[in-house]
Amino acid sequence: MADRALRGMGLGSKSFEDEEGVEMAERQEIGFDCPNGHHFEITFSVEAELPGVWECPRCGAESHRSDGTKAEKKKEKPQRTHWDMLTERRSIPELEELLKERRVAMPKG
Repeated sequence: MADRALRGMGLGSKSFEDEEGVEMAERQEIGFDCPNGHHFEITFSVEAELPGVWECPRCGAESHRSDGTKAEKKKEKPQRTHWDMLTERRSIPELEELLKERRVAMPKG
């Protein structure tokens, strides 16, 4: 086993690249207030789409932004039922015809 052991640097532990010449993205800190009285700040890129709600890191409660910006409500599609999907594929007269065929084919008893 000792023959096959890797020597030297551990896999993925360090990068030999220096940060010279690397330009970091602009950042901004957004504050959030928890209903349980906790306040915390999260760092985001200036270009990022900012959320209105974030989970509190201390208690897990839903926290809202300190600056009063409200979260945008996403448009929700109404849930499609089996009937909705059927009527997308077939017309009512076609469905009535299929029902008649099925009734004839059903065994009585």
